[in-house]
Amino acid sequence: MAKTLKRAAAMTALARALTAGNRGGPSLAQRLGALPRMVLASMRGRYDGGLRLALMAAATAYVVTPIDAVPELLVGPLGLIDDAVAVTWLAGAILAETERFLDWERSGAALGVK
Repeated sequence: MAKTLKRAAAMTALARALTAGNRGGPSLAQRLGALPRMVLASMRGRYDGGLRLALMAAATAYVVTPIDAVPELLVGPLGLIDDAVAVTWLAGAILAETERFLDWERSGAALGVK
């Protein structure tokens, strides 16, 4: 039951983030446009998103590489479940982290202003 609740909460958060532009929040285009700035700020040590970016890169690599924890060839469509979980987590992580980054930029921290 706890897994079902977590999954439902994740899907709700994902749906809210995707429609945030309609409610005055950052749009999906703004979030995706913030990704390169977020990576650069993290690489320069100005933004603390390095670990989260590394986890997102690992999830992306897991999904796109042929090496898989549950191979589709052995268990058929059930082998796609782990990929679907990784993609869902990745989408939620990107949406949450880009929103956090955009808030960080708006706060003036990106310019060193408090």
